[in-house]
Amino acid sequence: MARTSVAKQTSVYCAKNFRLFKNQKNWKFIMIAAVISFLVCAIVGGEMFKTYDDTKSGFFAILSAAIWIGIFNSIQRICKEHDTISSEYRSGLHLRAYVLSHIIFDFFLCLIQAAILMVICVMFIDFPEQGIIFPHAVAEYAVTLFLVIWCSDIMGIMISSVASTPNAAMTAMPFVLILQLVMSGVLFDLHGWSAKVADITFSKWGMSALGSIADLNNPKLPLRMSEVFPQVMRLEPEHVYDATAGNLMQAWGMILLIGAVCGLVSLISLKIRNRGS
Repeated sequence: MARTSVAKQTSVYCAKNFRLFKNQKNWKFIMIAAVISFLVCAIVGGEMFKTYDDTKSGFFAILSAAIWIGIFNSIQRICKEHDTISSEYRSGLHLRAYVLSHIIFDFFLCLIQAAILMVICVMFIDFPEQGIIFPHAVAEYAVTLFLVIWCSDIMGIMISSVASTPNAAMTAMPFVLILQLVMSGVLFDLHGWSAKVADITFSKWGMSALGSIADLNNPKLPLRMSEVFPQVMRLEPEHVYDATAGNLMQAWGMILLIGAVCGLVSLISLKIRNRGS
C-alpha cells in the first residue's frame, strides 16, 4: 500500500468496513441488539417511574444491555486481523487511520442499535416528557444510550487490539462486563478506591446521566412500595442523580472522554505490537 495520507486511508478503510459488513452478513449485530433490547424492556418497562427502586433497577438493566451490545460489536474484530495489520503496516498503513476507520464505522452501527433500543424502550416504557437540556426527555435518553453503546464499542476495540486471539478477547469480556456492572453504584455502595475506579467506567456515568434525566432525587418518587410502608421516602439524595444540566453534561463528557482514552490505548497497543515491522 502506498504511503497515502491518514485521511485518505481512513476513507478507504471505512469503505472496506461497510463492504465487509454487507458481504459477511453482519446484520446479526443489529438483530442481537434488537432481541436483547426487547427482552430487557419487556421485563422492566411496566414498573419504570413508579418507584425509585424499580426505576433505578430498570435503568441498570437497560444500561447493562447497552454496554454488552457495544462491547460485543467489536471485541473480536481487531485481533482477527493482527497478521493482516502487520503486513499492511509494513506496506505503508497508518495505524491512526486503521483505528479511526473502525471508530467511524461503529459510530453508524451503534447509532442504528441505539435507535432500535430507544424505539423498543418507548414501546414498553412511559417516559416523562420534560427533559433537562432538550424539550423532550426521550431525546436525552437516546443520546445517553447511544454514547454508552458507541464508547463501549470503542472499549471493545481496545480489548481486541490488546488481545492476541479472539479466544483471549472473549475470555476477557466477562471480567470487563462484571467490572462495569459492579462499579455502576447500583449493586453496591462504593467508597475509597472503588469509587475512584468507578470514575473510569461507563456504567457509573451512564447511570448518572439516566438518573439525572429521570430526576431520581425527586422526593415524590417513593421507594419500592410494600404493604407495611407504602410510601417510604429516601432520607438523603444521591448527588450523582441531580437533575441539572451540568450533571448531565458532565456524565456525557466523561463517557466520551473514557471512550477517547480507549481509542488512544488501541492505537498505542497496535503501535507496540507492530514496532518491529
